[in-house]
Amino acid sequence: MIDVKNLTVRFGGVVALDDLSLNITDDVVGLIGPNGAGKTTLTNAFSGFVNVASGSVSVNGLNLIGMAPHKRSRWGLARSFQKVQIVSDLTVEDHLATVLDAKGANRSLRESAIARALDFVGISSARNIPGADLNPYQRRKTEIAKCLVGAPRVILLDEPGGGLSEHEMQDLRRIILGIHPEFGAQILLVDHDVELIRDVCTSTAVLDFGKLIAYGNTAEVLRDEVVKAAYLGR
Repeated sequence: MIDVKNLTVRFGGVVALDDLSLNITDDVVGLIGPNGAGKTTLTNAFSGFVNVASGSVSVNGLNLIGMAPHKRSRWGLARSFQKVQIVSDLTVEDHLATVLDAKGANRSLRESAIARALDFVGISSARNIPGADLNPYQRRKTEIAKCLVGAPRVILLDEPGGGLSEHEMQDLRRIILGIHPEFGAQILLVDHDVELIRDVCTSTAVLDFGKLIAYGNTAEVLRDEVVKAAYLGR
C-alpha cells in the first residue's frame, strides 16, 4: 500500500504540490492531469529528485522521504522517464546489468534476472544490440525492463506510451497488466493517453494545479464533470 500524506512541494513561490494526500491500494493506478498539474513533481518526490517541504510518502509503513535516491532504488523503487534513458554504446543487457550493479544485486542471480525481464517485455533477441541501433519501441521496452530487474516493489511509469503505434500500444497494455502478477510491484502510471489509462488502471487520480481533484474507479473518474473540465475538455 502506498500512502501519500499532506505532501507539499514548492519551487520558490510556486506550489507544485499542495497538501496532497492519496492512498493507493490497487495494483495499477493512473495519474493524469493537464500540463503543469504536478504529475512529474509527484514522481520526482517519490524518487527523491525534489525537496519536499512537508508531508510523507510511505509504502507499507516505510516513509521514503529522507531516504537518498540510491537507497530508494535499492529498496525497490524503480521508474521510467518521459525521455528514454538509453546509452548509445551499451547493449540492452548492459543497461540491465548496470541497474543490478547499482542496486547491489547478487551477481549469481544476475543472468536469470536479466533473462526474466527481457523475456517478459519481449526483447530477448535484442539483448546484444547497442542502444544506438534500437528502434523506438525497443528503447521503450528496454526502459521498462530496467524497472523490472532487482526485485521492484513500486514502479513509476512516466508516459511509457509516448510515440508508439496502435499495435505497439496493445503490446504495452499486455506488459503493464502483467507486471504485478509476474513481479509483484505496484505501478503508478502517468500518461496523457486516456485510453491506456482506462484499459490498464483500476483506479485513477487526477491532479490540477498541484491539488487532487478526483480519485477513484477509473471509469467513474473519467466521467466526472470536474475532470472533463480540467483535463479532458467538455
